[in-house]
Amino acid sequence: QVQLVESGGGLVQAGGSLRLSCAASGRTFSSYAMGWFRQGSGKERDFVGGISRSGGNTNLADSVKGRFTISRDNARNTVYLQMNSLKPEDTAVYYCAARLGVTATQAMGDYDYWGQGTQVTVSS
Repeated sequence: QVQLVESGGGLVQAGGSLRLSCAASGRTFSSYAMGWFRQGSGKERDFVGGISRSGGNTNLADSVKGRFTISRDNARNTVYLQMNSLKPEDTAVYYCAARLGVTATQAMGDYDYWGQGTQVTVSS
């Protein structure tokens, strides 16, 4: 069992930055690839990016490439989403998810555990 807790969301002006954190319980964090997803109001939950269990490979959605980066610290059981140059369309609840496997995928159904989400609001 893995429990995930996101933090770091908030209100920021367009062009600003936020760093989200996702802390995982348990001693097997390094066995899981991690993903970040987001869901805007009235919209479907979409893949934002993911990182392999070693941290050696990341992939990002086209909409955030060049602005967001993902990293992880397996010693701290934490994965991060650094968000720069934020836009109003980035407003959403952001979720982290854990997938038992080597690489992160874009399909929600591939993930075994989910956090409760953290709200990010970008004002124009």
